[in-house]
Amino acid sequence: SLGFSFAAVQSRAPAQSPVALMRSLHPPLPQCLYQLLAFVPPSNGSLGKPGTAVVMVDTQHPLTLQLNGSEGDRELCKIQYHFGEFGNYSLVVKTLSTSTKTVSCDLVINEGPINSYLPILFAFLVYMGILAILIAGHLFMKIDPVRSWVYKKLNPRETDRLINSELGSPNTTDSVSSDPTPRLWSTVSRQRLRSLDTFRGLSLIIMVFVNYGGGKYWFFKHESWNGKLCFPSSVFSRFVFIMGTSISLSLSSMLKWGSSKRKVLGKILWRSFLLILLGIIVVNPNYCLGPLSWDNLRIPGVLQRLGFTYLVVAALDLLFTRAGAESGTLETPCPALQDILPYWPQWIFILMLEVIWLCLTFLLPVPGCPRGYLGPGGIGDFGDYPNCTGGAAGYIDRLLLGENHIYQHPSSSVIYQTTMPYDPEGILGTINTIVMAFLGLQAGKIFLFYKDQHKQIMSRFVIWSIVMGIISAILTKCSKEEGFIPINKNLWSISYVTTMSCFAFILLLLIYYLVDVKRLWSGAPFFYPGMNSILVYIGHEVFENYFPFKWKMQDSQSHAEHLIQNLTATTLWVIISYLLYRRRIFWKI
Repeated sequence: SLGFSFAAVQSRAPAQSPVALMRSLHPPLPQCLYQLLAFVPPSNGSLGKPGTAVVMVDTQHPLTLQLNGSEGDRELCKIQYHFGEFGNYSLVVKTLSTSTKTVSCDLVINEGPINSYLPILFAFLVYMGILAILIAGHLFMKIDPVRSWVYKKLNPRETDRLINSELGSPNTTDSVSSDPTPRLWSTVSRQRLRSLDTFRGLSLIIMVFVNYGGGKYWFFKHESWNGKLCFPSSVFSRFVFIMGTSISLSLSSMLKWGSSKRKVLGKILWRSFLLILLGIIVVNPNYCLGPLSWDNLRIPGVLQRLGFTYLVVAALDLLFTRAGAESGTLETPCPALQDILPYWPQWIFILMLEVIWLCLTFLLPVPGCPRGYLGPGGIGDFGDYPNCTGGAAGYIDRLLLGENHIYQHPSSSVIYQTTMPYDPEGILGTINTIVMAFLGLQAGKIFLFYKDQHKQIMSRFVIWSIVMGIISAILTKCSKEEGFIPINKNLWSISYVTTMSCFAFILLLLIYYLVDVKRLWSGAPFFYPGMNSILVYIGHEVFENYFPFKWKMQDSQSHAEHLIQNLTATTLWVIISYLLYRRRIFWKI
């Protein structure tokens, strides 16, 4: 099956001694218990027939295979190897000395593994070909006769840009003006930052592809626990980050147009309520267990966390906004920090939230678990804390929400064989999601304070990225497991937030430079789903199992078929968002 290879173990050990084959991840961090793969029967000495056992091994990580004798569970041999997909291997065990009971273990490749990355290369070439055709078409459109002919045939109408249609931002009707394109920067500029929609759309499309399966490749799946910054682990965090940026811009625009704080706060409450409601009722993974009922209703979720995060960050920005701060008329003791110092109450609030997270995470007593435990439980940490998945974060969710109302299949169950439910969108992690959105809010304030000053904007993004990177290096000690607080997406640890913010500032800088400063890229095709983010996210969840987004495959073990299906579904949502954009249809909350 996908991600596995077959291995046959041939034992020529003495007839009276069956052996046991164990396996563990390599390197085994956190320290995992060896797991029994198979008992290998003794060889038949009279017939010269070796004892044989066939097992299936994981190919995602390097493995340590250990052979133990049945007498005293003595270790006979140990090998470390990274198996390839669909390979066929033999582990040949031979007795070297019957007196000392020493054996040799030799790994033989019977059938070489396949190159499972060829479908990715082919898909890349196909999309590059499509891109080349589109670029050629764009160049042809610069030729006057060709452009005139196309315009006559299509009669396109320029789509009016709607302001604040992004997720979690008040829309154009919030403005007291009837002008459908309110000014973002000043009374002169009417152009919206396309880089924000492009950033949001890029994050959204990657999220859709990953949720649809990512071609069943292991690197398109979430990391089991602590670990490297795998592809999917950064997507949701970037979405949260750009939501914070949009909050800053949209609230500033509404207040400039004369909307009262009371009216804006009411809209913030309403939008938060709708996001949470949509997450609980419409986008709820527990539908797969049958008709939804309170007995198995999952309370946390992606939209629920976005809704609550939006509520806190937007309300915080609204309540502590100071008149004249963004226009530069408010004097500050340090001009270099003019986008930070006027908002010191917001920073105090965020720091208090972080202190609460640290105290609950490291000081809250959790029954049966060591204080401050951040591990996956299960067989991790030598199996000493099997029911401690997530430490305080998991305990708080199970205590306040109940085990049946949180996510039942966490990513840690794959490798660490955890049995406790754990929700990656749980209560405690929401605190650091708010911190992430607040850092995105700072990016929005930079746009507001340094209007059209491209060098200032980009230099401050670089500074923020460096600061976040330094904090991450200190917290993690630049290691996967040995730091004070490891990077962990399941826990939404503070080191995860600072690391993702570091990359988010850099990515936003690059997109801003290409799209809004140099105008070398229009943001297409990601710009279009970025303009209809709510519709695309909810739509891809609701219609996930319907044709043409999914169909019965001829070979469910083929990366190529999975990749074709997942890329087709993702591309369809890009096309749908483009058609909606052309028809000026934007679904906002």
